[in-house]
Parts: sequence; structure tokens; C-alpha cells
Amino acid sequence: MSAPLAELIALLEARGLLRGIVPGVAAAAGSVVVTEVVLDSRRVAPGALFAAVPGERLDGHAFVSAAVAAGAVAVLAERPTAGLPVPQLLVAASRPALAIAAAWRHGFPTRTLGIVGVTGTDGKTTTTHMVRAVLEAAGRPTGLLGTVDVVVGGRSLGNPGRTTTPEAPELQALLAAMVGAADRWAVVEASSHGLAQERVGEVAWDVAVLTNVTQEHLEFHHTREAYVAAKRRLFEALAVGAANPEKGFGKTAIVNADDPAAQGFLAAARAAGARTLTYGTAAAADTRLTALDEDRHRLRLGVRTARWEGDVALRSAGRFNAHNALAALAVGEALELDGAAVREGLAAMPAVPGRMERIDAGQPFAVIVDYAHTPEALRVVLDGLAPVAAATGGGLVAVFGSAGERDTLKRPLMGAVAGERCRLVVLTDEDPRGEDRERILEEIAAGAERAGRRRGHDLLLIADREAAIREACQRARPGDVVLLAGKGHEKTIELAGGAVPWDDGAAARRALAALGFGTP
Repeated sequence: MSAPLAELIALLEARGLLRGIVPGVAAAAGSVVVTEVVLDSRRVAPGALFAAVPGERLDGHAFVSAAVAAGAVAVLAERPTAGLPVPQLLVAASRPALAIAAAWRHGFPTRTLGIVGVTGTDGKTTTTHMVRAVLEAAGRPTGLLGTVDVVVGGRSLGNPGRTTTPEAPELQALLAAMVGAADRWAVVEASSHGLAQERVGEVAWDVAVLTNVTQEHLEFHHTREAYVAAKRRLFEALAVGAANPEKGFGKTAIVNADDPAAQGFLAAARAAGARTLTYGTAAAADTRLTALDEDRHRLRLGVRTARWEGDVALRSAGRFNAHNALAALAVGEALELDGAAVREGLAAMPAVPGRMERIDAGQPFAVIVDYAHTPEALRVVLDGLAPVAAATGGGLVAVFGSAGERDTLKRPLMGAVAGERCRLVVLTDEDPRGEDRERILEEIAAGAERAGRRRGHDLLLIADREAAIREACQRARPGDVVLLAGKGHEKTIELAGGAVPWDDGAAARRALAALGFGTP
């Protein structure tokens, strides 16, 4: 699909973003036809519009000439580059303009596609999968964009790039593909990065969901206030454009009533003119948890809404998954989906890869792989596993690290969380990147030691993740629960020299096989 650049010029002018055109002859620019919108100069093909975006480490303006040499027919930029033979659209800010350009190139797919956005610190991935299960069970073909997977027309495409919310050109291309594949809905994980950087700037949200807000990504946002403000943008965006008559429903905000940040998000949604619904354990919650029963393999919830009351069975373990399920059920309430169908959809949904994933080779202790990589996520997972371990006469063993070149303040907090709850803490690599891996472990260990763990006894520092998992399994006692946290579904570890293949589940199976349980 190609489109005349004149259309984009008119859009940018209407939004007040266009500051000028170089060369300054609009007619010449208007004669250009664009085949693609590209952010990465290495992906430019003849006919592309190249968007020069200032980044954290690199500035796209430095690659404008290379993009034109590769065939770009126009440039979107904040400042001009001298000597270019193609028109340059100068804008006040590249990122919002890029979001418009990407949506324009793909025919504004979210004007017809129903969109559920899920944001929060923890639980986004599981919640998006649950929302998709609910919509599919109610007969609404639904695509998915998230950390673990991308699903278009019922086909899983995976997500090898590990980016929760892709850049605007890729995001809009995938949403357009969903429209082409006859999906009626899309469920999108909206990360704080994606919201702050306008990657989702031209997404016409219909339902916005908040899971929770704790500490994360302060290396990017710098303050908790900025982090929360980024998350809140999803709810503020409900004001952008009235409810589309073609979709047949209004805009709704769904918020975890048990989270301390709830009122701020509800206020933002109300200011945007959206309907608000809540979920949680509070008596006033619109979708309310009334009972909870858990064993090693599943959860059973008692739930009450304005339209129905009943039990909901989940294949996923972990008490924290109750809130994820409530959020998905609240989406069903917002869209007035059949209550029996949504309950059946959740009951049939398989566990999300790398989320409370059990590795069973016949060993006398449990091994769980989970993505928990924040203090609050680690606390919630360990607190959920504690009664499971106690029921079998065991304790908790945690293997985890903290990402390099990311939020450093959370490291001792994570150490303290594990130190207070586990009989054995094994600290290891997560994604050290270019940072000193031993220093990362020392910073985590400081918190564990303050919680009473003793180095060399019940606190081990083993940078090599394979060796750490092996040691944890060797030291596990019958009835223990060994949690491998932080990597989850990810298939690489990012070291100083780049990403190398990795799989926590496979490493656990190798460790168990070495002990005589199963095969690697």
C-alpha cells in the first residue's frame, strides 16, 4: 500500500506539528508517493519515508543521509539536513509525528479494530493473555501484542525482539495485519516506555486496564512520579476521539481498586470522559473476588459482578493471578460479554510461557520459572508460593538477579524481599549487559544480608546462571519450591558482548537430569 505524501502533510498541519518543508515547495513534496514509514535507516527501501528520531544513545538525524542514499523519498525530522534531494518535513517533535505517519501509512487500523490496552508494573502479560481468552471465548476474534507473543488472525508469531510495546511503524503494521486477518479486537501491552515515547500515540484505545503500580524503570523515567505519569497517559488517551460509532461502544477505564495508585488513574479516566470500572477484593469493586482456593496447580476464584456471580477455575497457580483474572473478567463486563463464556475461556486458557511455569521431571521438589523482576513482583510470587511449600513440608529457594544498565535502586530491595522469605537465596546473572556482573550481585546481596541471610551459607553469589540453577537444585530438599525468577519466557541473556541463547526451563531440566530426574 502506498499513499501520497500530501495526505501526511495535511494531517501534520491539522495537528499543528508541521513547522515547514525543505525544500520549501509544498507542491514538489506533494508529488511524492510513500510506500513505507521507517525509523531504522538500515531498513530503508526505495519509496520509504524515514523518520529521524532523537534517542537515548543515538540520534536518528545522524543517519538521514544514509537513509536517503538507500532510497528514502522523504524525511520526517526535527531539524533539516543540508544538501538532500528529497523533501524534509520539519516537525516540532518527531515521535508524535512518527505515530501519525505510521498510522496513516496503514490506514488507521484502530479506527475499526477494538483496542484493549493493559498497563502496570506487573501482570501485564498474563492479563493480556487472559483478556484475549475472554474475548475469543465470547466469539470475538482477537489479536495480541505483548512481551511473550504476537498473535495475528489466530496465528502466533512470537516476539524474539523482547520489546513489550514495539515502535509505531511495527505496531501499526501489526494492527493493520490483524484487521486484514479478520480480527475484531486487539489486546496490547502498553509499557511505560511505549507510552512515554508516543509509540502508541495514534492508537484509538477503547478499554484501558491498570494492573498495579510499583517501582520499575527509574533508569529511564528517573522518578516514580514520571513513571506513574507515563502509565497514566493510557487513561488520558481515552479522551482522544469520541467513541467510534462503527465500534458500537464507549470508552472504559478498568482499574485495580486494591492498588494505592487507583484513585489517580480513575481521576484521569473521568477527566477524559470515560466510564470507570474497578476490580479487586474491596467490597465496592465492580468485579469482586469473594473467595479464593489454591493448590499447587490451579486457582479457583469466587467472583461477583453486577451481572453474574460464580466460580472461575484457572490452570495457573499463584494467588496474584486472581487479580489478573479479575481484570480480564472486568473487560468482559465492560463489553457485556456472556458470563458463562468468559468463565469457560479462562478455565480453558493454558499457562502463559515463563509465568509460573512448572518444570516437572519427577523430582521431590517443585521448580518454577517466572518473569518476576521487580521487588513487588518477587514478593507477590514468593508469598504465593510460601503456602505451597509449607503444605509439602518444604521452604523457598530463590534464584534471581537484576538487569544491568537498568534501575539500580531496586536491587537491594529485591535482595531483602528474598532474604526475608527464602531459606536459600542464590544470586546470579539476569541481563548484566555492559555493567560489572559481580557489582550487581553485591548490590542485591546487601539487601539479603540485612534480612539475615549469611553469605556462603544461605546466600550464594554465582554469576553464571547455569551454575546457579544447578547449585540451587542440588541444595533443594524434598518439599521445597525452587523459583527461577527474572528471565521467564526470554530466550537470550544480554551480556557485554551481546545476546547469547538462554532458556531457564532448559537449564532447569539439565540440572535435574544431572541429579537423575528426567532427561535434559
